[in-house]
Amino acid sequence: MTKAGYVAIIGKPNVGKSTLLNVLLGQKISITTSKPQTTRKRILGILSTEKYQIIFLDTPGILAPAYLLQEKMMEEVEQSVQDADILILILDLIEDPDGLKTLQNDFTYKLFMRVKKPKILLLNKIDLTSQEHVKLLMNKINSTQKFEKIIPVSALEKFNIQQIVDSIVELLPQNPKFYPDDIVSDENERFFVSEIIREKIFELYQEEIPYSCEVVIQEFKEVEGRKDLIQAEIFVEKDSQKGILIGKQGAAIKKVGEDARQSIEEFLQRPVFLELRVKVKEKWRSDENVLKSLGYTKWKE
Repeated sequence: MTKAGYVAIIGKPNVGKSTLLNVLLGQKISITTSKPQTTRKRILGILSTEKYQIIFLDTPGILAPAYLLQEKMMEEVEQSVQDADILILILDLIEDPDGLKTLQNDFTYKLFMRVKKPKILLLNKIDLTSQEHVKLLMNKINSTQKFEKIIPVSALEKFNIQQIVDSIVELLPQNPKFYPDDIVSDENERFFVSEIIREKIFELYQEEIPYSCEVVIQEFKEVEGRKDLIQAEIFVEKDSQKGILIGKQGAAIKKVGEDARQSIEEFLQRPVFLELRVKVKEKWRSDENVLKSLGYTKWKE
C-alpha cells in the first residue's frame, strides 16, 4: 500500500510558500516575486515516488481582506485547510522574530489551529538569523505541543528540504495515488502562461499596478510548423493604470511582453508569439460576477 495525501502550505504574504513549493517539486510551477500577495489562487503541486504521493496546496498569504478579491483569496486558504490531510505553517523569522505572536488574532490562523489534523511548523529564513534565536524559538513553540514537527529551514538556500519531505511522508495516510506519476500539477498550460505574465507585471511595476491587474488568456493556438500564438488580455481598474501599464509609446508593455515570452518559451519548451492587450474593467476586484468569470469560485455556497 502506498501513502498519499494533501498538504496545505499556509502563512502570511511573502513568507516563502511558493519558493518552498518550487524547491520541493524541483521545478517552478508557482510564481514568486519580492512583493507580497503574488499568489491569488491555491496552486496544486504533486510530488510522486514509487512509495508515496504528496499533493501540495500552495495558498495565498493570510491577510485581513480589504476588498472582495482578497475575501476570495482567504476562502482559498480556508478551503485548503479543510481539504488537507496535513497542514504546514511557515513563519518568516525576519518578519516574525517572536514566532506566532503576530498571527494570534487572525481568523485563518485560528481555523488552522482549530482543525484537528497533523501540523508541521517551518521556521523559514534561518540563514538570516542566529542559531541561538532559532533554538530559543523552537523550545518556546515546542512547549505549546501544537505541532507534530518544528523544522528550521531556508527555502531559498534549500536547507532541510529532505527533512520536510520525510516528516510529511511519516504523517501521510495510507492511500492509493490520486494522480499519475508523471503529473506535476492539475492546471493547464493556459493557467501557467497567465501566471507568468502576471509575475512579470509584479516584477516590473510598483505601487498599485500589480495588484490592480488580472491576466486572461483569450487565445492559445498551436500552429504546425510555426510559433504557438498566445493572445492575452490584462485587466486594470482605471484609465490611469492602463496608461502606466502601457508606458510611453508602448515601451513598458513591450518590456512585459519580451520578459514574459522568454519565460513562457522556457516553461513550454517551444517558441511562441505573444500578443498583449490592456483593457479597463472598472472595480473588477470587487465585482462578484467578474471574479466568478475569472475563476475565483465562491466556496461557501
